[in-house]
Parts: sequence; structure tokens; C-alpha cells
Amino acid sequence: MSRRSNNVRGPTSALTEFLRESGINPATIARRVATRDQPQGQNAAQSTSAEQGGNVDQGDHANQREEEAPTPEASTSRRGRRQVATNSGYVSDQLDEVEEETPVKKRKGAKGKGAAAAKFKAKKKAKEDGDYEGSSEDEYTAVSKNMWSMGGNGDPKPPVGNFEKCARCEKQFTVTKYTLAANPPPGYLCHQCAKSSGTDPFKTPAAAKKRKPAAEKREVISFEERRFPTLASLCIELIGKYIDDVEALGNVGSVSLDEIAKTLARNRSLTSENAQLFYDVQNKKLRFYDATNLAPPALTTLASLNPNLTHLHLDFCGRLTCPVITTFSKSLPQLTHLSLLGPFLVRADAWIGFFKAKSGLRSFRITQSPRFDLECAKSLAKNCIKLEELQLKEVGQLDDTFVEPFCALPPLKLLDLSNPGIGIVENGWLQILERHGPTLESFNPSWHEGFTDLVLENGIRKHARVMSELKLEGLSSLSDTGVAHFFENWDKPFTTLDSEDCESGMEVDDCATFIPNPPLRTVSLARNRTLSNATFTALLAHSASSLVSLNLNGLGPISSESLGQLKDVSDVRWLDMSWCRELDDFMMKDVMLSAPKLGEVRVWGCNRVRGTGWAGKRGLKVYGIEPNAGS
Repeated sequence: MSRRSNNVRGPTSALTEFLRESGINPATIARRVATRDQPQGQNAAQSTSAEQGGNVDQGDHANQREEEAPTPEASTSRRGRRQVATNSGYVSDQLDEVEEETPVKKRKGAKGKGAAAAKFKAKKKAKEDGDYEGSSEDEYTAVSKNMWSMGGNGDPKPPVGNFEKCARCEKQFTVTKYTLAANPPPGYLCHQCAKSSGTDPFKTPAAAKKRKPAAEKREVISFEERRFPTLASLCIELIGKYIDDVEALGNVGSVSLDEIAKTLARNRSLTSENAQLFYDVQNKKLRFYDATNLAPPALTTLASLNPNLTHLHLDFCGRLTCPVITTFSKSLPQLTHLSLLGPFLVRADAWIGFFKAKSGLRSFRITQSPRFDLECAKSLAKNCIKLEELQLKEVGQLDDTFVEPFCALPPLKLLDLSNPGIGIVENGWLQILERHGPTLESFNPSWHEGFTDLVLENGIRKHARVMSELKLEGLSSLSDTGVAHFFENWDKPFTTLDSEDCESGMEVDDCATFIPNPPLRTVSLARNRTLSNATFTALLAHSASSLVSLNLNGLGPISSESLGQLKDVSDVRWLDMSWCRELDDFMMKDVMLSAPKLGEVRVWGCNRVRGTGWAGKRGLKVYGIEPNAGS
């Protein structure tokens, strides 16, 4: 077949285009070769006539000639074969191919083509016999565009609606837009014959699946009010951005300084150089929200430049060492409130020396201090006789041996012993509450296995009278009925206990002088899977009218009827109802209508909450709503 009748032209190279424009074609090349070497031209003519005559053994003779030595006659044969291929079906890209190829590669290519052809014939025969099962995956059977539009011989496809005879079954059929050309041509196939040949005329190429980025696989929606920033907030953001260039800024108000400190803590920009902005001899209170970059010399400078501090709060102060604590005890004579997060490097001797030098300490709060031991607790009880607030959170050595020095302390208003390494047992808690219960305003015994229902009944209920904040998180020894009984009877005299307790000589309250504990303002019962409906109902019956902060994250299953009582919490400002599966938008809408001061809500894991009808309230921040919730 000549190139003129092919009607198919693919992309051509720059060399091919140049030869076409210069008038160089296969015919001129053949004449030039024939003129230069007459014998070679005769060999080429013989090869051409042999191929046109249908000599099927030409490939074998060609392979035989290639195995011989590379003589001039062999080179002539190769030229002749290339010219034969050109005359039979010219391919323009052959002009860019390398002329010489090794015999090994040619034999390997012929062998691979033969194996592929044999494999294809076997598969086709199996399909016709019905024995071919195909691969496990769905094969792609969409057809090429030329089979849709042409009959394979260059003729245009007949119009839709015409009648044609099927090239295979010879039955008459109506041409549609799905009619396919016969392969091999000429003619067209009906739909039945097209399907039986293994090509689905109705199948279109499948669209590639777009892989979602990891961030979009689970998107969490948070509702937060977006308002135009105030001039003060813009100035604070600008100062935080150029904090290293504000040495000559001058006096800044204490409120603005605190906001600047929060801004610097977002990306840990506080350093020993820009910390000078916060220092002043007249400072009474100083708080750094992230002191990670303050080395021991910088912390020593802090004490030297702020000698009149009474309140010092340092978060993430992991570089605070024993000499720095000693400097605090000497350079801060008026210090009465100290709060440290992460003083890992301070040893027991440094704590003991600090307590001896600070007998007027009123508030001592530390978190994550593994070297604080029993001797430190004894020194604290012996020297700090004016102490009112004590927080030993995440202290690894806290156990029953600390009970004695705790009972030797003056009556406390705040006691936080949460997240211990070992923990205090039931009898130890009864002794501590007997000592500090009447004055405690805030109490946090979270994550102590020894804190039981008996401690609630004979400890808090019996002795607590002014408590406003109670956090009972992760207490595995509590029961739903025990906690419910505690809240139901906390506002009643202790004489309502069982008669057996009264007969045993247990001290009871005098009904005439009994003063009940007021309703709680802050309650946290998070991570207590054993607490459920009874506890929730009793808590709201006792403190619903005064609750400001309520955390029920991870509480046990609560029914929708019990959750409907949330609308009674009318003064709440902070609410965490995460993992309460029965909570829905209708209940939250009732809460929003009854609690106009609510500013923050957390609903992680509440798959019925979508934020419809309530989450867009001005001034309200909502965290944890998932886009597929409620579906």
C-alpha cells in the first residue's frame, strides 16, 4: 500500500520536514543509489519483485545473510531490504533511525514479536471457544477514534440511520453513533458482533480518580467569629513581628504587654534580647507563656531586673536550673506566688533551699518536676507556714508518704495533686480532706486510683463547705451510683447517712448549725466511662444554676432525655460535650437559647452535631464539628 492511500499522518521530525521541503523522497534516493552502484540496484529490484510476488521465505533469507560476515554484498542486501520496506509501506520516521543494527538485536526482536503474536492468537482462539476467563482486573476495551469514524479503508462512516450489512454475520442493521468498523476492513459490525469480538462499543474511557490530599480526607469544621481587628490588636501583632527592633519603644501598658507575650508564644519568639521589653523595676507580676529560649543567664537577668516581683509565672521553663532557683530566692525578696511548668532540672536540694528562704510563700504551683521528693514536701510544710495554694501536678514520686507533710500544712484554699506517678490511697485522702476540706475552694484529685466513692462521701461531703471548683477526671474507682448519691445529698446534713454509721459513733452534722456547700461553678468529670445518666442528672440538679465551666468529655453513655436538661445550665461560658453520642443540633440550639453568655463549645466525636441553626452565633467558638456528621 502506498503512502498516498494511507490517509494517516502522524507527527514528523524536523529532519523529515526538511527533506520534504527540499524535494528529497524515497524515489530520488533509490535512483541515486541505482546510478552509483548498478549491481546493488539489481539486487534491490530482485528483492522488490520477490516481495511483490509473495515470497514468504524472504525473512529467513535475510536472517541467513545477516549471520554471515559483514561483506559489501551484505551491506547491499540491507540497503535493498530497506528500499523494499519503503516501497511497500513508507514510514517517515525511518529517516531518523540508525542504519546499522547488530544481527543479535534483530534476531531478538524477531523472536519477541513472534512470541507476542503466538500469545495473541492463542488468547483469541480461547475467546472464540469460550475457554478464556480473562485476567482478574477489568480489561480496557475502549476503541480508538479511527474505528468510530472510518471503516478502516479510509471511507467515511455512513450517516446515522442508514442500513448496512454486517461484515461478519452479513445481517442488515441500522447505523448508530456506536457502530464500529470491522477489523480487518472493510465494512462495519453490528452491536452483537462488535461485543463478541471483545470490544465494547458502549464503553467510554474511565476518568482518572483524583487522589485527595491528606489534609482533605478528614476536615474538621470550627466556627469562630471573624471581625475586623482592632487598632490595639494590629499594633500588638506588628510589635510581635518586629519584636527585636522595639528597644526604644518606651512604656507599654501591662495589659498590652501580656498580649504581646501571648503573641510571642505562638512561634516561640521570646529570646533573651527581646525579653528586655517586659522588664521593669516596678513590675509586680510577670508571666511568660513560653520561656523555652531563655537560657539560665537570661533567667538570672530576669530576677535581677525585676526585684519587686510578687507573682512569677513561667511556662515551658525546661532550662531553669538549681542556680537560677537559688537566685530567685535571693533576688526576689517579695515573691509570694510562683508557678512553673516543666522545671525538670531543679534538684531536691535547690527546692529545700528555696523553701527555707521563702517562708512567706503563699502559692506554690509546679507541673512536671520528677525530682520533687518527700524531703521537699517536708521542707515545704515546715517553712512555708502561710501557704494557701499548692499544686504538685504530674510529680512522679507522689505517693502515700506525702500525706503526713500535706496534713502539716496550713489550711489550703487550692489543692491540685493530679496525674501522679504512683498516687494516694483511700485513707490518705480522708486524712487530707479532714485537714483542708473546710477551707478548700478548688480541689483536683484527678487520675488517682485510690480516690473512691467513700472519699466523696466521708471526705468531700462531710468536710467541704466553700468548694466552688471540683475536677474528678480519670478516676476509675468511682461508680455512677456513688457519684450520683454524693451530688444528691451534698446539700443535706451529714446525718442522712445510714443508721449503722450513726450507731458506730461516726461524727455527724448538727442540723441547726449545718451550712451546705454552695453550688459548684467549675466541674470536670472527663474521661470517666463508668459515670452516666445518674451522675449527669444529679450534678445538674445540684449546680445547674451556677455552672460557668462544664467538662463532660468522654463521659459514659448519656441518654437523649438526660442531655435535654443541658438547657438548665443558663450561666455556662465554657462547655465540652465531646464524645456524647446522643447530643444533636436540637439540644445545642436549646442550650444556646438558654445560655446567652456561652463563648466556647467543644463537640469532638459528636456525630449528630452539624452546627445547623446555632453555631453561627456572634462571639461563639465551636470546635470539633465534622463535615460528614449527621449523615
